[in-house]
Amino acid sequence: MKKTFKLDEVDCANCALKMQDAVKAIDGVTSASVNFMTQKFTLEADDEVFDDVLAKAIKAMNKVEPDCEVIL
Repeated sequence: MKKTFKLDEVDCANCALKMQDAVKAIDGVTSASVNFMTQKFTLEADDEVFDDVLAKAIKAMNKVEPDCEVIL
């Protein structure tokens, strides 16, 4: 499954790259991208584990950028 989510409060491109790298390191992630310019987050993972992977991704992104919110 592949879904795109809107982001709020990504401060810089460097932070977006750090968040993207943190999400890609999670088991079960097929692909991930965080785009600073469009303020969008795209996550791809298997359907069976997608919700669990999404929760882990949001937690990892908040460690990098605590003010960032993923709008579900």
